[in-house]
Amino acid sequence: MAQNQAYWRYMQGLTPFRLAPYFRTRIWGFNDLSPWFDYKTDGEPIGEVWLTGEMCTAETGSLKGLSLKEITSAHGDALMGSGRAGEEFPLLVKILFPKEKLSVQVHPDDALAQKYGEPRGKTECWYALDAQPGAEVALGIKPGTQPEQVRVAIQKSRLEDLLDMVPVRKGDMIFVDAGTVHAIGPGSVLLETQQTSDLTYRMYDYGRPRELHLEKSLEAMRLTTGAGKMTPKNVDGHSILIDQKYFRVERWKEALPSAENAAADVVQLFFVAEGKLKVEGQGFEQFSLDRYQIAVIPAGARDWKVTAETTAEVIRILPHLA
Repeated sequence: MAQNQAYWRYMQGLTPFRLAPYFRTRIWGFNDLSPWFDYKTDGEPIGEVWLTGEMCTAETGSLKGLSLKEITSAHGDALMGSGRAGEEFPLLVKILFPKEKLSVQVHPDDALAQKYGEPRGKTECWYALDAQPGAEVALGIKPGTQPEQVRVAIQKSRLEDLLDMVPVRKGDMIFVDAGTVHAIGPGSVLLETQQTSDLTYRMYDYGRPRELHLEKSLEAMRLTTGAGKMTPKNVDGHSILIDQKYFRVERWKEALPSAENAAADVVQLFFVAEGKLKVEGQGFEQFSLDRYQIAVIPAGARDWKVTAETTAEVIRILPHLA
């Protein structure tokens, strides 16, 4: 009993904190991210804003200035849950800002990634924070297509003819199962939740001078996957946008997440899609959470609450840990 109490005192020592974003250059991005972020560059465009990358740093609390990698390494159990010491942070959350078409690509599943010496594959989902008229994504290969037809289409620069295009509207949740051939077009802003992995096999890139991974992408490709738009499920004042093997993503509007309805012994991420929040509790200085900022609620944190300073939409992201 004494050992158990000591463990929970240790677990509860890590309090909620806000993470700073990390801006990643991509040739298909923007030089000016306003009004989303106050960020401009004269150099290579910014296409991705990583919210839980290992290089993102804590902006509040006793961990201020430490990177997520450092925090995870030093406080694995307290941050992610019992038995998680030594593991990587389970999910990479980022925002995509495509000004131009992204390459047509495919991500391997866990088994294929491990075949080539990587720890895991990459299954992901996209929540549309915004979408202009005509915005669309490619999500899979048209039914009836054979693998050899895909290879020939790539060689003849006609792969786009075989892609199954899906319109995107604000508020859509789109599941991108590993093995799904996919691409993102311009006109949307997407919140991506994915396994912690940067494995991408580029299949086709519209003639841009970047490396392709033809054989690996064809090996990873599955012509039938679970990818597609997800239908939200309304539960107790919030919506479950997606709940699958690696993650659960929820949308909260009328109510807000609380310590009372938190999942037991698992790290939580709160992303503000609209409005502004205040996070407060015992043992840490309260902090604000503006639009497009993210807070980490460690698994061991118990005494905390969030309140809306304006009308808010909060996306709660939870990892499913094996």
